[in-house]
Amino acid sequence: MLVKLLEPLRVPKELIDELAQPIKDRGHDFVYYEEKTTDTDELAERSKDADIVMIANNPYPEEAIQKADHMKLINVAFTGVDHVAGDAAKEKDIKIANAAGYSDQSVAELVIGLTLDLYRSISQGNQDIRKKEFPGLIQGNEIKGKTVGILGTGNIGLMTARLFEAFGANVIAYSRTEKEAAKELGIEYVSLDELMKQSDILSVHLPLNKQTKGFLSKEELAKMKSSAILINCSRGPIIDNEALAELLNNGEIAGAGIDVFDMEPPIPSDYPLLNAKNAVLTPHVAYLTDEAMVERAKIAFENTIAFLDGEPKNIVQE
Repeated sequence: MLVKLLEPLRVPKELIDELAQPIKDRGHDFVYYEEKTTDTDELAERSKDADIVMIANNPYPEEAIQKADHMKLINVAFTGVDHVAGDAAKEKDIKIANAAGYSDQSVAELVIGLTLDLYRSISQGNQDIRKKEFPGLIQGNEIKGKTVGILGTGNIGLMTARLFEAFGANVIAYSRTEKEAAKELGIEYVSLDELMKQSDILSVHLPLNKQTKGFLSKEELAKMKSSAILINCSRGPIIDNEALAELLNNGEIAGAGIDVFDMEPPIPSDYPLLNAKNAVLTPHVAYLTDEAMVERAKIAFENTIAFLDGEPKNIVQE
């Protein structure tokens, strides 16, 4: 088979060569494109003769899938696969695999980081201390004793819960499926309504799909305490972000730490969250640490080798 890695994975080429060697040892061909492209025609050209394509978070369009006559697997070195034209793949019976688990720690740590920034005004303090006219000290809050609501108790949600518990927070959760692992951590499952009302800190950990798009509507967001903060390091469209900005500006929610938006950066200058009060924004980097990049490369190549060996794993179920 012909395996093609269509974009860099943010790791040294030496590691790519090392991870790809078992593919070659099995008698298969491997091609690595060291420059990323977002051009649809170029992606189609790169893909057309491949049996397996490996991508990261670069959008993978229907046009590329339609022109790939031999493709059997789209191997996504990322947790979410909503940037892949899944319906087109399904029509051609092409499997999709993901690299779930590689960024559990990195995403959870950024959730904590955004929470600390909002609670202790770290970014604001960094600016204030440099001003000629020092505006004065900002009194903050502690995580200890707060009620943290985890929306979605997948691996990242549970890792985030563990870190919050280490700070002394009380953790509650809402998820479509209740997990024993969560209950063993002492997490109490509650209704969505109670989660929104009780949480001092709400952390979103849902995948993006047809059921979760717009899941946190203005009506749901309005149930939050005026003293509460919201953290979103999952997917932007899960939240009505225009409504979130409005609630922030009206003081109906105390703050928000947002790493994901309705589009990938760069964000349009008129995007409501860019000018919302008490919003700390990062450019979709929760997954992006040196350690996580190495881990996802390893998982992605393991997925490819497993598929070549006739034992597919991490296949995304539609």
